[in-house]
This record gives sequence, structure tokens and C-alpha cells, in this order.
Amino acid sequence: MSGFLDAMAESSAQRVAQARQSESFAALERRALECADAPALQLSAQGFDIIAELKLRSPAYGALGSQSDDWLGRVESYARGGAAAVSVLTEPSRFDGSLDHLRLAAARLAPLRIPAMRKDFLVDSYQVLEARACGAGGVLVIARMLPPRQIVELLDCAAACKLFVLLEAFDTDDLAVSYDILKRRRTRHETVLVGINCRDLQTLQVVQERFESLAPQLSAAWPGVAESGVNTAQDAQRMAGLGFRLALIGSALMSDANPVSLLSGMLAAARTVQP
Repeated sequence: MSGFLDAMAESSAQRVAQARQSESFAALERRALECADAPALQLSAQGFDIIAELKLRSPAYGALGSQSDDWLGRVESYARGGAAAVSVLTEPSRFDGSLDHLRLAAARLAPLRIPAMRKDFLVDSYQVLEARACGAGGVLVIARMLPPRQIVELLDCAAACKLFVLLEAFDTDDLAVSYDILKRRRTRHETVLVGINCRDLQTLQVVQERFESLAPQLSAAWPGVAESGVNTAQDAQRMAGLGFRLALIGSALMSDANPVSLLSGMLAAARTVQP
């Protein structure tokens, strides 16, 4: 792992330990499974989709919003602009996120039938249950951070909670581990997307060439997601041309005064590419 992911994993584990002092795993599991199912992830028949992101701060770019902003209005604008799902950062120390953001966003999105996805540095099934209890319809799992056994545990918990999973890879090794696990689970009823993140974990800079080099390794069995560095309609169109089925877009949408226009323009451009 990188120094950044090491630090995030340690912080995440500390948050789990603190949360378990207030509510046991068993109690949280009961509460989570009593919640109504979140809207299911529905991919468009038009061939390309976007997971739009609520992210108040980025370690690479600094503040992208604040607690005083109408960030719930932005979440709703993402849905109305055509997003298939909305990713919500819940990591507090580097991204200014919280579970309250996830809870409120999920409640705002539910009537629109769009799922919220918990984006965090998950290290424990307890955190998957937290996502379900907050109304989320999906979670991010970072393959680089976890041994295969823990990845399987998180996938199992997500499947039991009826949550989709975005399984994130950074390189060839991550993809090999991810696909090896998923191929062993073909008979399971679950929704898994496989993401390629082109951000360099040492410098936190975007390396666009990673998309070109890794896209040929994507499997059609699990929709591929381009993560980081997709900022324009032309970028989205290029990702579709490389074979990605979705893009996760955060900083560009958070920085735009008219995210509906940017989002709809990205979708329109990408959907001109024949699958």
C-alpha cells in the first residue's frame, strides 16, 4: 500500500473501533437489515452512465465546498442531471465527510430512485452495515487496501445488505486480484462494478495514461468505471471509447456552478460512442 492508503486504513480502523463502543456489530446488523431497501443501481440502455460525487474536500485540490453550501441541492441536481448513482464521501479527516452526509443524501435521493454510494476507506464489514443503516445503495471497496479474505468479507456483507459494490483497482495486480475473487463468485446474486483509478497514490496527481494501459484488461462481465481525471465531455467520450461503462466524477462536478449542464453534456458526448 501507499503511505496515503496506510494512513487512511489506520484512521478507518480507529473509527470502527470507536463506533463499536457505542453499538455492537449484532445491534447494528439488526438495525441495518430492518431498513427499507435502497433504490437499486440501474444502468441506462443508452450505454454510458455517471456516478456523480459529493466531495467537500480533496487532498489533491483542497476545499471543493463547505458545510454551509447547499450540498443537498447539488446532490439532487446530480440525480436530475442523469446520474445513475451519487457517491458520498464519509471520510472526515481528509475529505470533510460524514455519515450524516450519507444519511441526508440517501434520503433526498430515495424519492428519485437513485442510490447513494458510501465512498470511504472501508476495512471492516461493520462499515458496510453503517452504509446500509444510513440508506445507501452501494459502497466502495479498495482492492489495494485489503487482503483477498477481507475483500470477500466486504462483498459478502454488501450482498447480504443488497448493496452494489464498486471494487477499485489502481494497477494490473489489483485487477488480477479483483477478477480472481469475482470469478469465484459468479453464482452469487450481487452487483459489482470494477473501477480503475488513474490517480497516483504517491503524488496524488492524475495519470491519464493509466486508463489507456489498463482498459484492455477490463472484463465485460463486470461494468468498468473510470475514476479520477474525467473533467469534460470530451474526457467522458474518450472513456466510453476505451470501453468503460461508467465514470465516477467528483472534483469537476463539485467545482462547476452548473453541474446539471456539465453532467448532461458528459452523458450526451459519451453516449455517441457505440458500445
